[in-house]
Amino acid sequence: MRMLGLTSIVLAAGLALAAPGQAQTTTAPPAASPTQSAGTSGAPAGTPSTTAAATPVTADPTLDAAGRPVTKAVPGMGQPTAKLWGLQDQVTPNGREAHWFHNMVLLPLITVVTLIVLALLIYVMVRFRRAANPTPSRTSHNTVVEIVWTLLPVLILIAIAVPSIRLLAAQFKPAPKDAVTLKAIGNQWFWSYEYPDHGGIQLTSNMLKEQTEVAPGQRFRTDADGPRLLATDTRVVLPVGVPIRLVTTAQDVIHSWAMPAFWIKLDAVPGRLNETSFIIEKPGLYFGQCSELCGTRHAYMPIAVEAVAPDVFARWVAAKGGKMPGQAGAQSGSKVPAEPGNDSADDTANGTSDEGAPTVNATAAPAVTNKPATQNPAGLGQADQSND
Repeated sequence: MRMLGLTSIVLAAGLALAAPGQAQTTTAPPAASPTQSAGTSGAPAGTPSTTAAATPVTADPTLDAAGRPVTKAVPGMGQPTAKLWGLQDQVTPNGREAHWFHNMVLLPLITVVTLIVLALLIYVMVRFRRAANPTPSRTSHNTVVEIVWTLLPVLILIAIAVPSIRLLAAQFKPAPKDAVTLKAIGNQWFWSYEYPDHGGIQLTSNMLKEQTEVAPGQRFRTDADGPRLLATDTRVVLPVGVPIRLVTTAQDVIHSWAMPAFWIKLDAVPGRLNETSFIIEKPGLYFGQCSELCGTRHAYMPIAVEAVAPDVFARWVAAKGGKMPGQAGAQSGSKVPAEPGNDSADDTANGTSDEGAPTVNATAAPAVTNKPATQNPAGLGQADQSND
């Protein structure tokens, strides 16, 4: 009994001594998260991270307070229109000239030539049929007819060549030195963009899916974003009335940057830079697509361009961390800190608890691949597109 009582006393003393240590382990505060250690939250006032976080950030003028695009898609403007006869309304000087050339020269000429040929065929079938002409003529040459059918096509070709060569020269006219440079890079199957003259801003643009094709909480296309298969999560922003230098290339296979309202279709070839220039004359939202068969998801590479006033463009550049030419740090090709991207998954919120958060444009550089189109099922930002 004495031994049992002594043992009980020793055990009780051991538990009493161990209890404080156990309580301390349980109630100790958790280790600081990577975000806190980086200074974004929980850091003492006056630390360098707090000072950096307090630096004022220019608001993106293309987004509202909820982070949604301010400019809405307008039916019939810069996009396909059901039962439309003719070409889209053009908003560039070259586009307007090409539109005039098509409507006022080519279309009337094609119509007249077609009607003349049709009339000649009908006349020959009726006038020289066997019943009406039992004894055919043996004439083998007619000088007047031969001169006419030789001279008339030459005159027609000259009439076509004059405005055609003028338009061709305008399309390949080099951009001036003060032009805004936009570099479009084709990838399987999305577009990425760079602004080398504005601090090296980088964007990644993916197609917006329909509401029935995304998981709850992910961003989906609305009518304000644009038509189905043409709306993108990130828009290219360009100024109105300013020369634009478009440079295209590709990471994997040949793509083509096509914008019908600008009269632009420029191939993007791996290892090569193609260039053209244009001037947007009207603010608005314009849509295009890849126009070169580039693989299984070729039809899901839309292009969305938002044309804004030059002062709005300057504020947009500042919001992206870039600099306008002439400002300090605006050297061509300069690097800026990469923003958090949405490349890995289309997880931007639409009508969820994160409704107040601004939309963030992806800036991660696309991965280079040498796989053929049929063996590259998903590109950057397309990891969840296999069920489309």
